Amino acid sequence: MVNAIKGLFVSCDIPMAQFIVNLNASLPASERFIVHMLDPTHMFVQPHVAEMIRSKIGEFRDQNSYEKPQ
Repeated sequence: MVNAIKGLFVSCDIPMAQFIVNLNASLPASERFIVHMLDPTHMFVQPHVAEMIRSKIGEFRDQNSYEKPQ
């Protein structure tokens, strides 16, 4: 019998994938969202975490952006 799971396919570069994997690992086991790592740049995640992943990536990029002093 086939088991089907509704999810979200994520494709990104390796550093961003590692960020998402580390984000997933920092959560308690009951809240982890990665269903399956397909390869180093593709993963299948639970669909309800899409906005949370986007916001965490946005925060990460804001923290790592250089702003020239005036």
